[in-house]
Amino acid sequence: MNITRYEPWSVLNQFQRDLDRVFRNVDSTEDNDSTIATSTWMPSVDIKEDTDAFTIEADIPGVDPKDIEVSMENAVLTIKGERNLEKREEDKAYKRVERLHGNFYRRFSLPETADPEKISASGKNGVLQVRIPKR
Repeated sequence: MNITRYEPWSVLNQFQRDLDRVFRNVDSTEDNDSTIATSTWMPSVDIKEDTDAFTIEADIPGVDPKDIEVSMENAVLTIKGERNLEKREEDKAYKRVERLHGNFYRRFSLPETADPEKISASGKNGVLQVRIPKR
C-alpha cells in the first residue's frame, strides 16, 4: 500500500498563481513564472539587492553544486539541475516519503544593470548562492 500525502490547498494555490500571472502587468520587470513542464520540483529562493550586486540563495540540499547549471541570457538568470532519488533499502518499510526529487528549473528576470560576465556561484550546507554584480 502506498501512502500519498493529500494537500487540499494545492489546487487553490495553483489557481491563485495562475490568476496572478494573468493579471500581472506586462511591463513589470518581475518574472515569477519560473517553472516549466519539465520541472519536477522547485527550490525555495531568497533574492536580495545590494548597492553593488544581486544575490540569489536557493535551498537545494542533496545536490552537488557541480551538478547545477547557472546561466544568464537576455537578462534572465536560469538555475537548473537534478536531485536524484536515493536508493532505498527494500527491507525498510517507509511510512512517509516527502523529499522531492527529479529535475528543477528556475528563471529570474534581472534588470539591465546586471553584469552577466561576472556571475559567481557557490554552494554550502545545501544552499546555492548566486551573486550577480551590477555594471
